Amino acid sequence: MTSKERAQWRAKANSLEPIIQIGKEGISENLISQIDDTLDVRELIKLRVHLETAPKTPKELAQELAEPLDADIIQVIGGIIVLYRKADEERIAEKKEETWCPDG
Repeated sequence: MTSKERAQWRAKANSLEPIIQIGKEGISENLISQIDDTLDVRELIKLRVHLETAPKTPKELAQELAEPLDADIIQVIGGIIVLYRKADEERIAEKKEETWCPDG
């Protein structure tokens, strides 16, 4: 991602509210799964890190999240992390097939 593209995403993120929070538990498989699903729907998300209780700095947490999610870190300011991942329709369809159960 170029710096110009990153700046455009930063501008779009200004109006977003953080929709996921990271606290004393840090990063878990459940949290990664939740963020993964949210990125499928929104592409650009903000996360809030509770600085008093989080086990690591926001920059460290952003790095830990970006890799398994295959997401770009748009910015980390204070306790706010902004992540972006282009929606992959094929992957989203595969995930839906895995979780869909015809028997109810």
